[in-house]
Amino acid sequence: MGGRSFSMRGVQGAADRAVQHARAWLLETEPGSRVHDVQLDPRFQHRGVDLLWELPSGEVRGIEVKGDRQATRRRYFFELISNLEKDTPGCFLYSGADLMLYVFLTQGELHALPLPRVREWFLPRAREYALKHAFTQTGAIRYTTVGAVVPVRDVAEGVPGVITVKLKRAALEKPGVKPGTPDAEGPTPSAASEPAAPEAPEARSPPAHGDVASAAVSGGAAAARAGAGAPGGPGASCRAGPPTAPACPSAPGARTGHSAA
Repeated sequence: MGGRSFSMRGVQGAADRAVQHARAWLLETEPGSRVHDVQLDPRFQHRGVDLLWELPSGEVRGIEVKGDRQATRRRYFFELISNLEKDTPGCFLYSGADLMLYVFLTQGELHALPLPRVREWFLPRAREYALKHAFTQTGAIRYTTVGAVVPVRDVAEGVPGVITVKLKRAALEKPGVKPGTPDAEGPTPSAASEPAAPEAPEARSPPAHGDVASAAVSGGAAAARAGAGAPGGPGASCRAGPPTAPACPSAPGARTGHSAA
C-alpha cells in the first residue's frame, strides 16, 4: 500500500497557519463577532470543533479548520478514518461543526464548506472517489489516516453555499523551508489572551466506531486495509485529539485542529 509520511511537527505547523487564516476571515466576514479557540477544550475536542464563532446576535457556530499545503492540489481530503490501526472514525464523519474552513495554504485560498450539507452530499457518492492513505509519525508511534480525495469542482457543483475566498496575505510555503520551522510558522495566539468560550452547544452524536466505514465506503476499514485507495496518499491527517475521543493519537502539547499536509 502506497502513501506519504509526515511528521507531527510538520502537520502541526500547517494546521496552526490555517487556524490563523480562519480566525481572520471570520472576524472580517462578521464585524463585531468574536472567535474562541477551543482546540484544547475537552468539551469540544470530541466533537471535531476547533473554533467557536460568536456572532453579534448571540448565535454561536462551530468551526472545523483544515490546512492543506500541497502546491497544486485542487481536491479536498475528507478524512474517513483517523487511525486505521485503531479503526477510529475520521473528523469528516463525526465533526459537529457547522462550517469546515478548508485552507489551501500554498494557493492562498480559503473555502468555507457547510459541513452537514457536504457530508450529506458525499456519503451516497463515496464509492465514486478513491481512498488515499497517509502516515504520521508521533514519537515512536506511526499511524495511518484514510480519506477520500474529492475535486473542489464536484463539491462546488453539488453543494449550495460553498464560498471560496482568496486570502489577502496568503502564508505561502517558502521554497526550502519545512513546515514546523520558525520561518514557516506564524505566531500562535496565547491561550491566556482568549476570552472565555461560550457554553458548549448541544452535541451531535458521532457514529459508532464499528459503523464508520460502512457509513462512508463499502467495506470500510477492511477495504482501506486492502489498499482500496490509490498509492501516494494525500498527506492529510487529523491533528491530535484527546485520548478518549474518536480522533488521532495526541502528541504532547498538541492542539486538536486538522491539517492536510
